[in-house]
Amino acid sequence: MKKTKFHYECNDCGAHYQPNEVQYLCPVCAAKNTVSQPPKGVLKIVYNYKKLIENNIDFNSLNQNDFLDLLPIESIKNLPNLRVGKTPLYKQKSLDNTDLPFNLFLKDDAQNPTFSFKDRASAIVSAYAKEQGFDTIVAASTGNAGSSLAGICAAQGQKAIILVPESAPKAKLTQIVMYGASIVPVKGTYDDAFDLSIKATEEFGWYNRNTAFNPLTIEGKKTVSFELFEQLNFTVPDRMFVPVGDGVIISGVYKGFEDLLKLKIIDKMPCIVAVQSEGSNNLISNLDKEKFIVKSSNTIADSISVDIPRNYYMAKDFLEKYAGEILAVADGEIIQASGILSKNSGLFAEPAAATAFAGFLSYFKDQKLLDNSNNVVVLTGSGLKDLNSVQEIIDIPKAINPSVDEMKKLLIDL
Repeated sequence: MKKTKFHYECNDCGAHYQPNEVQYLCPVCAAKNTVSQPPKGVLKIVYNYKKLIENNIDFNSLNQNDFLDLLPIESIKNLPNLRVGKTPLYKQKSLDNTDLPFNLFLKDDAQNPTFSFKDRASAIVSAYAKEQGFDTIVAASTGNAGSSLAGICAAQGQKAIILVPESAPKAKLTQIVMYGASIVPVKGTYDDAFDLSIKATEEFGWYNRNTAFNPLTIEGKKTVSFELFEQLNFTVPDRMFVPVGDGVIISGVYKGFEDLLKLKIIDKMPCIVAVQSEGSNNLISNLDKEKFIVKSSNTIADSISVDIPRNYYMAKDFLEKYAGEILAVADGEIIQASGILSKNSGLFAEPAAATAFAGFLSYFKDQKLLDNSNNVVVLTGSGLKDLNSVQEIIDIPKAINPSVDEMKKLLIDL
């Protein structure tokens, strides 16, 4: 890897670090972090944009090389032999048989190998670990990041160790175990599992995938922005709805478009709406506060249930710099949105992904979307990962005798 390809830049103090060794947080800022506050010192990867412009790099040339010039790895060959990313973008023309006056696009990242957006980050982390000689990668997760890392490591012949809160959904735990990873249930919250994984990284010398700790995760997640730009005929969407927990996915979306801005490939940033569950809105509820106030999270959207958003400061900076918008939706709205999405599009999303769609429905209801505008909802995970969450809105009839008459009676009641 050419040392001039990129450098690390601290989001908070602005210090620069060269990629000569594995780097997680800025050591200066990290030394000042406290347990009850979001960590400072998260690093952003900055490329030599000036050199790329001088070399007449455009979007097509970047795309032909699978965006290697904007990725922190040496070779595309070190990525897993799975189709990560390049997920479909569906145009939804109507809802409940009513034509929409604007364009609605659904980015279905449930079609990644482990059925979630997190594969984008895991693939880059895995490739980097491979290049640096690490054979064991550890992560803390409420489920999706863990099952993602487990699946990607299985494809790469690497060892994955996943720390999960004991309340994580069984479907996601099943995925982790089936992929052959070592699972470590932790009494307490995601934050407790996160902290233990950092201690284990220091103790055993493993490579750590944790979001908002490993700066490569944002680089993997930003690839969704490159894809959207191409899928929308080389235009930037007017508005995007993104589910938010730790603040890493939304930072990745911003980072991808920011890369294109710095290369003068685009000239504007989409309006990005950060959508959180009311039961876990610690990121957006603190944006206007001088001191971060922690509230215990309680939401059906487990993938975005976070007490202390680890990428709070970077997400906040992006939202403020690019005039992003924020919204909190109730758990009831999330489940209702999941049903509306499924019945209208054929896409079954887990609660965290349905949170973004609930945000869209709120804007639609309040007539905040302009006619003919392009609006994207990022669907980050499959509903099959958490079947229990939708049981309250489904009704499976009791079995009938194999009789046409009984079938007629049943169909009348349905």
